[in-house]
Amino acid sequence: MPACRVYAVLGVSLTDPSKYGTRIFKDLLAAGYRVYAVNPKGGELLGNPVYKTLAELPATPDGVIMVLPPAALDGAVAQCIAAGVKEIWFQPGARDERARQKAQTAGIKTVESCFMAENGIW
Repeated sequence: MPACRVYAVLGVSLTDPSKYGTRIFKDLLAAGYRVYAVNPKGGELLGNPVYKTLAELPATPDGVIMVLPPAALDGAVAQCIAAGVKEIWFQPGARDERARQKAQTAGIKTVESCFMAENGIW
């Protein structure tokens, strides 16, 4: 497992289990990670609470896995900055140069790669 041990997945789907955010959340749970699901609608996924924002999480995640459209990344990075997140993984398709630079300026490590592939989960 990587150095960060607590993760949040921003962009889980509450209705479509084939969406990448939901698949990542499910597979991280199965691999033994401590992981939180985040979706602005809130609710429940796989028997776990879905939080509306990072600020609602019971613990600050070390890392956040972004599975969001590029237009949503700026606001998501702002949440990460406010929450004190140390690392952001911008998944393929969830990339925006302005958001990445905003995170780096705030001292957050950014990775533009598939978290699951890089960590041998997929």
